[in-house]
Amino acid sequence: MNKKKITYGIIALAVLAALIFFFMGGKKQPQASYNEAVVTKGEVSTTITATGTIEPVTQVEVGTQVSGIIDKIYVDFNSEVKKGQVIAEMDRRNLTSDLTTAQSNLASAKSSLDYQEAYYKRYKTLYDKGLISTNDYENAYLQYQQAKETYRSRQESVRTAQQNLAYATITSPIDGVILDKAVEEGQTVAAGFSTPTLFTIAQDLTDMRVIADIDEADIGGVKEGQRVQFSVDAYPDETFEGAVTQVRQQATTESNVVTYEVVIGAPNKDLKLKPGLTANVTIYTNHKSDVLIVPNKALKFTPNPMFLGPEGKIQDTQAAKKVWTKQGNTFTAHKVETGITNGSVTEIISGVKEGTKVVTELNLTGVPTEAAGSGNPFMPGPPGRRNNSSSNNSSNNSSRN
Repeated sequence: MNKKKITYGIIALAVLAALIFFFMGGKKQPQASYNEAVVTKGEVSTTITATGTIEPVTQVEVGTQVSGIIDKIYVDFNSEVKKGQVIAEMDRRNLTSDLTTAQSNLASAKSSLDYQEAYYKRYKTLYDKGLISTNDYENAYLQYQQAKETYRSRQESVRTAQQNLAYATITSPIDGVILDKAVEEGQTVAAGFSTPTLFTIAQDLTDMRVIADIDEADIGGVKEGQRVQFSVDAYPDETFEGAVTQVRQQATTESNVVTYEVVIGAPNKDLKLKPGLTANVTIYTNHKSDVLIVPNKALKFTPNPMFLGPEGKIQDTQAAKKVWTKQGNTFTAHKVETGITNGSVTEIISGVKEGTKVVTELNLTGVPTEAAGSGNPFMPGPPGRRNNSSSNNSSNNSSRN
């Protein structure tokens, strides 16, 4: 800290020496003027920016659980479908044959069960009268139980074959629009370890959503219900409105960058938003309207005694945040309490009233720009940074503002 103070002191002395040399050289006396701004009511917001992808809220992939040849397809891309509507059919010949075989096996198992049941009943009667051994009776009982289990198994095989035959008729599970058709008539599909996708159906394209990736440094400010604006390259002159509907807890790490998915509701009544479009998202993490605001320059201004003249007065106050008013040659500091800022303007909670004129910056004529600065040339910034950088802060906001 001592080294910094010494450095700032050297810079201040250098600027002072330059001014003295400039004035002693016969140049004109510098002329000071001041820019002022009026404390007004307005809106101020803090924002976070990100990119995301537009998706339907409900999207279903329709597949098949049986293997075979696609016999008929009744829909195409962008076709509107209803729940239960037949959209494709598979060849039924092999599936019908499987059902016939299962039904035949069931009939054979029923005949065997009837025989074993009668056989068991006869042996039970003889066993009760003591005419056969226990071993003969138990063997008859065992064969009867096995016949019952075989019959049940054959019944299940028939139900499976019937279900597989029903799977040959592919229907839409929801009302919606066909987004993708992955097969053609005559194509063979194999339902082995996974179900092949035949169609992708979006339920309602008038109700879309944006899945945005938010950086871990910004995710703490995102809450459900916050207002969102976004744009897409397809309509560069339009801005779409939405709201945060979900902040997902699962993190994604890619190239050491951690992001979280945020779901944004996006009404799409005119169907301009299409699945897959990239959205440039702005989330309003804090928004206030009808509040007092001042330019940020007003909070950074400090009057310079060197340019006040012999009648100039400064009435200062010990406050971390203050603004200055000017009456004639008298500058008065007002302690203020500030709220949120967007990097350009700041909310004023208390300290000044609406309509008050506050000083924002000093303008000097007849003095080199390096000496004039934006407010006080004897308040140098850190080494390597020009004093007038504060006047440009409003244009160097971070992406979150």
